[in-house]
Amino acid sequence: MMSSRLRFPVAATATVCLGFLATVGASGAGAATVGRQPAFDPRPGSAGIGDRLYPTLGNGGYDARHYDLSVRYASSDPASGIDGTVTLKAKATQDLSSFDLDFSGDAVGGVTVDGKPATFSRVGEELVITPARALYRGETFRVTVSHFTARPTVANPDQLLSTVFFITPDGSATSGQPNAMHAVYPSNDHPRDKASFTIEMNVPTGETAVANGVLKSTKSTGDGRTTWTYEQRQPMATELTQLAAGKFTVIDQGDVNGVPVRDVVPTRLVDEYRSRLAVSRSQITWMQKQVRKYPFDLYGSLVVDTELGFALETQTLSLYDTPWWTYPQSVWEPVMTHELAHQWFGDDVAPWEWSDVWLNEGHATWYELLYAADRGMLPGSFDDTMKGLYRDANSERAENGPVAQPLSGDVYDVFNSNVYGGGALVLYALRQKIGTPDFVKLERAWTKKYSGESASTADFIALASKVSGQDLSVFLQDWLYGTTVPPMPGHPDWVAADPGTSITQKSLPDGITQLGRAARR
Repeated sequence: MMSSRLRFPVAATATVCLGFLATVGASGAGAATVGRQPAFDPRPGSAGIGDRLYPTLGNGGYDARHYDLSVRYASSDPASGIDGTVTLKAKATQDLSSFDLDFSGDAVGGVTVDGKPATFSRVGEELVITPARALYRGETFRVTVSHFTARPTVANPDQLLSTVFFITPDGSATSGQPNAMHAVYPSNDHPRDKASFTIEMNVPTGETAVANGVLKSTKSTGDGRTTWTYEQRQPMATELTQLAAGKFTVIDQGDVNGVPVRDVVPTRLVDEYRSRLAVSRSQITWMQKQVRKYPFDLYGSLVVDTELGFALETQTLSLYDTPWWTYPQSVWEPVMTHELAHQWFGDDVAPWEWSDVWLNEGHATWYELLYAADRGMLPGSFDDTMKGLYRDANSERAENGPVAQPLSGDVYDVFNSNVYGGGALVLYALRQKIGTPDFVKLERAWTKKYSGESASTADFIALASKVSGQDLSVFLQDWLYGTTVPPMPGHPDWVAADPGTSITQKSLPDGITQLGRAARR
């Protein structure tokens, strides 16, 4: 759920300040007052949540609490579209005359607010809704969008928007990160406003439907169709939604420390992938030792037989395409750890804004490399790997911007190589600075303090300072926002090449070097 805390990047800009002023204006802070109580002053909620990289993504004026999402697949043809209804329970954070949902799908049938018809219009990727009566600040309301439609497309790894809702030979699936899940269903599509979910998927009998969370029921509707219902209890960002339907088989891999593990693969590929995917059982144990208890009700992997060009940490069910498995095990096994680590870093603790994506990818890369080092899967030592990243750090920053400040909202800028390797390098420098015991304590404190919430780079710096007993503001600002890399604590002999020097990264495993930018999300 949306937190009441206001957080801003340490490297604050005028844009952020303007965003804050706009938020104050939208909330009616300047409304006329009667005594100490502000007068009822309904105004439109903002068309964006205030993200530097995506100004119109998400929406202001309300806090999403729970989604009831119901979708019907027209047929067993993988290219068939969906017809759906979504009901969002939300709480108004200001007096609202109107509010927006993000939606760029095909069509909308109708909208109600608290059961009464509401007027609506579509403006770009915004669904602008005007309820029959204005809403009071603090009021809980339900908005239902009925008969929205969306249609999957053939995945093309060179056109990432084609992979948001995509076709495979066996069915279809979704991958909406970072800013496109609203192409599938109306929502407040920003990780700052997480919510719990109930997901119903109606498919022809004989098809399998899989979504985030725990399967609660499968019910025949008596017309040759079956409804599968899933419950995602813990808050989830909309961009992590997984809706997969088709000729899939669910493999029960048993429990690991109380965590049920279920994998989902095309039925014709079960024998090929059952044992490969079972490695996540030992990885869950490994990650729990590194950080803390797994944060959700279950975990697993979804394999799709197409080329996406990335793997993705959809909540409780990480997504992989089949080309991943053509690489050596020393590549795909650490990548599985990368996506598992995201369940703590990026899913349970979501980014406050997309400039904070290094908190997701830097941490996932950190644990990916630690795991690879533990398993002898790195070409050298862990320190050798970090030394290689340090050597290339100035060129990375020159090409991609500072670690915590991607250049633009283009997906290749957001998921640039510097938020991966550069983010992991920041964590290495921090561990060098405060020592391994305090670093481990920090990682556990971070995932506990902000579990189920969205947190920012500024939050991380503040917690690191508190846990270590040191003021790390300047140290981490330099590492995260500097245009050149600072000296590495404990390694005065490490040298960073001049900006513009060819990036080598020869010390990194193929999973990082060969797949390039936006390869893993």
